[in-house]
Amino acid sequence: MFPQKKWKEKQKTNKLVIKNIIGILMTKKDPRIDLYISKSAEFAKPILLHLRELVHIACPDVQETIKWSFASFDYKGPMCSMASFKHHCAFGFWKASLMKDKSLVANAESESAMGHYGKINSLKDLPSDKKIIAHIKEAMMLNDMGVKLPPKKVIAAKKEITVPDYFL
Repeated sequence: MFPQKKWKEKQKTNKLVIKNIIGILMTKKDPRIDLYISKSAEFAKPILLHLRELVHIACPDVQETIKWSFASFDYKGPMCSMASFKHHCAFGFWKASLMKDKSLVANAESESAMGHYGKINSLKDLPSDKKIIAHIKEAMMLNDMGVKLPPKKVIAAKKEITVPDYFL
């Protein structure tokens, strides 16, 4: 009976730890994100909730906000964002071009979606939780180190166009 008693005590402790973690996570959530998710299409709600949960698990100090009408997550600067559209969702990283996994940028360039995971129509379209958390932690690390995005390339001066006389 002794091992069973220990097991029950351990189970109670685990439940308390989980409740504490959930309580901590709940304090960092922005009600505007709740509203954003509630106004999203039905297919998008479980996707957005899952991504939000993973961001909070990977980065407990994250701050939620709305930027450019999307749900954004900041940690010492912009880190990642998620968006919901009529027929798909998107999730992207602010500094994806600096991250080790070059498939993030390749996905964004090859798809017609704005995010780095392409068009997300269901939870099945997402990479594994382990991979998403690793990406979030890498984005977090870049912000911890103060890494900045390189300046955008300056477009060469435009050639002067000669206007035909009949337009003058």
